[in-house]
Amino acid sequence: MVSNPRPDGTNPVLKHQIPTMAKMSRLALLPFIQGPEEVLVGGQAVIEGVMMRSPHSWAVAVRKASGSLAVARDYLSRPSEKHPWLKYPVLRGLGVLGQAMVVGLRALRYSAQEALEGGEGGRKKKSRWEDWLLALNLVFSLAFFIVFYKFVPLYTATLIQRHFGVIHNFILFNLTDGIVRLVLFFGLLLAVAQGREIKRVFEYHGAEHKVVWAFEKTGGHADLESCRSATRFHPRCGTSFLLVVMLIALLVYLFLPFQSFAWKLISRIALLPVIAGVSYEFIRFAAKAQGGVWWLASQPGLWLQRITTREPDDVQLETAIKALESTMELEKARGGELVVA
Repeated sequence: MVSNPRPDGTNPVLKHQIPTMAKMSRLALLPFIQGPEEVLVGGQAVIEGVMMRSPHSWAVAVRKASGSLAVARDYLSRPSEKHPWLKYPVLRGLGVLGQAMVVGLRALRYSAQEALEGGEGGRKKKSRWEDWLLALNLVFSLAFFIVFYKFVPLYTATLIQRHFGVIHNFILFNLTDGIVRLVLFFGLLLAVAQGREIKRVFEYHGAEHKVVWAFEKTGGHADLESCRSATRFHPRCGTSFLLVVMLIALLVYLFLPFQSFAWKLISRIALLPVIAGVSYEFIRFAAKAQGGVWWLASQPGLWLQRITTREPDDVQLETAIKALESTMELEKARGGELVVA
């Protein structure tokens, strides 16, 4: 690992470029579903770093303003090991999704502290508030998702219905609601992608994908050379997952016959766990498929990653490799089998 952030010794980490936690919590709305439980590694981009996770451990490596690397790591249990009922299809996706959100927010908070040279003292001062901050971030993320992707599209479709009587048909109304939701999704994604600091996160996102690909292609090893040549597009990305959620939600909501605004909103919120679980199963199956309709259906998510990932430099790749090596050390210490299914 190099000590400087760039080969020329310049430092890309400027404090005014570090996103606020409120802004980064919106990125938590793209939780990175790591794929089926038998797949060994997955990850997430954080502020000036990468978090990697395996079935029984996770680690986050962050490039500090000084150029050095800060690393935090911990053991992890699969949700299905604590709750056997989470082994079943659809339900297992809910367990993985919930755990991914919790671990992802912890990694984001740690990266914000380290990228700003927070040090041990800053973390100790905030340690007693950690659980509350985590809970508030989760509540904010879920509330933002429900308001922006459920209430706003439904309200917009209701306003359109008042001017165009033809969409009083519940199928046409629900189709309008789904189209508005997709427009909001793409619009927000494109708007967020314009920020300079977010582009840095997307570069680390590309580094995370490349390192995971290299690890999977080589059967358990990732070096700088293999990571450089790997693609930055991965079918198990959270971008792909959220797009699948949007499309499946459009199909499910299409046939909801409710007429009142309240019941339309309640039904959409109530069906969220089902849609998330089904979307997880789709991503799980499509990631394994080498061709056919399932593989073709996963392509829009890969195309969308042209927005949410960017080509990383070698230092960013090394940061992602360090995160992977750190989580693998814990996995090996626990006795985990270092194979890729």
